[in-house]
Amino acid sequence: MSGTTTAAAALRRRAAGAGANRWVVLVVLCVSLLLVALDATVLHVAVPAVTEDLKPGAIELLWIVDVYPLACASLLILFGTLGDRVGRRRVLLLGYGLFGVASAVAALADSAQVLILARALLGVGGAMIMPATLSILRQVFPDRRERALAIGIWSAVAAVGAAVGPLLGGFLLEHFWWGSVFLVNIPLMLVSLPVGRLLLPESKGSADGPWDVVGALMAAAGLFALVLGVKRLGGGELDAFTAVPLIVGTLSLVLFVRRQRRRTHPLVDLRMFARPAFSTSVGCIVLAMLALVGLELIAAQYLQLVLDLSPLETGLRLLPLTVAAMAAGLAGARLLRRFGPRRMVSAGFCLTALAVLLLTAMGDTDNTGLLLSGFVLLGFGLETTLFGAYESMLSEAPPEQAGGAAAIGETSYQLGAGIGIALLGSVMNAAYTPGLSGVPGVPESASRSAGHSLGEAYDVAGSLGGSAGVALRRAARDSFVHGLHVTLLVSAGLLVLGAVMALRLPRTMQCGETPTAVELPSPREVAESRVSA
Repeated sequence: MSGTTTAAAALRRRAAGAGANRWVVLVVLCVSLLLVALDATVLHVAVPAVTEDLKPGAIELLWIVDVYPLACASLLILFGTLGDRVGRRRVLLLGYGLFGVASAVAALADSAQVLILARALLGVGGAMIMPATLSILRQVFPDRRERALAIGIWSAVAAVGAAVGPLLGGFLLEHFWWGSVFLVNIPLMLVSLPVGRLLLPESKGSADGPWDVVGALMAAAGLFALVLGVKRLGGGELDAFTAVPLIVGTLSLVLFVRRQRRRTHPLVDLRMFARPAFSTSVGCIVLAMLALVGLELIAAQYLQLVLDLSPLETGLRLLPLTVAAMAAGLAGARLLRRFGPRRMVSAGFCLTALAVLLLTAMGDTDNTGLLLSGFVLLGFGLETTLFGAYESMLSEAPPEQAGGAAAIGETSYQLGAGIGIALLGSVMNAAYTPGLSGVPGVPESASRSAGHSLGEAYDVAGSLGGSAGVALRRAARDSFVHGLHVTLLVSAGLLVLGAVMALRLPRTMQCGETPTAVELPSPREVAESRVSA
């Protein structure tokens, strides 16, 4: 009888991930995250090669680049809450399979339409993977101190993936064709799928009431339209194709919120936002990403167009930002225990604001020491902020709502990035364009064209030639640097606002919660149970 009972217990443990040390589980989850983060940026350097081979139109090229983050951002809530209902591991493994198949289709695409479809499927797979990694992490690490360390490692891996993507893409393009940037996913997925099936524990949230399919589709449609509108706004498009998605997206999300409040068993428990720590953490994630993405985009333009650095040199100059972010992620757990969420997140915002103000000293000549110091402070400060906000948000959410909470966090991340590009890009354009009017010897039509971007100004200056071209080039460069300074000051103001917002977070890190996760047995316990059986 005892042997049968022990065998049944061992079987239950195996179903929950028996034999998998929680740190091994973390490695599997980090590999998943690394793939998604890589795919978000790896295509950027391959765009010229894709354009030359597939000959996409301007709209098709835009969709090739944007459909992945659009699909991923819009479906995070749908798949995050679905994982709470049917099993987070199940959704994660399905995401692995879809990601691998879509990678193969993208690598072998022979037309722009096929590549757009494959990128959309990659976005769907990414939306299945991203919230599942965080929600499983929440279950596997019930102790908050250990979970903080795990989230630090998780966030450091995310920083590595975002930075390595362009470098890996550039290396592959030098030796292979553009499809190789997608093929790199397949062997990793072939390993991750069976390993994940064997080692990852299954966990679910509460199964009360039916899953709100209509609400999930409303959230997906609303987020897709909203993110699409924000992206077009960030690209300077102010027309009906920008306004309509913004209006439709906002209206859909308002109706989604009303529907959730009326339902007995909502898709997303909006009462989580009534908790100051949760709502404040979400707001801090939005503000931090708003500052980061816009600044990275403008900084890359500054390095290439003002300082005349190559793409590889630009990537190397931005590398300290990533290294500092990794260091902050790894040190985050210790900092959180010592200082608490309130001081940690607020200090991260203040440190980032200091870095941004330091970078206002950038001019039209290279200052390596200044850039190195500014980027190191920027990376460490922002990652400190994001780490503290993510950890507080995930710890504040009930375990049964872990998937929905993780999806809300990732959606906030994506929305903050989109709004940052739109807002800071608009500030940059407003400060840059006036400096190009009235340049001696430059026709008004040429000045208007040059006002679109610094790259276009250089093209116009080259076509003009002579003293007028030289004057336009100098004016454009000076105006860009002025616009950069104005944008940095606006960013610093937003970061100070984030520091004030963070004062609503708890003062100390509460570590007294009762573990609610599935306990993973040690390898010794598994071996003993098998012998007994």
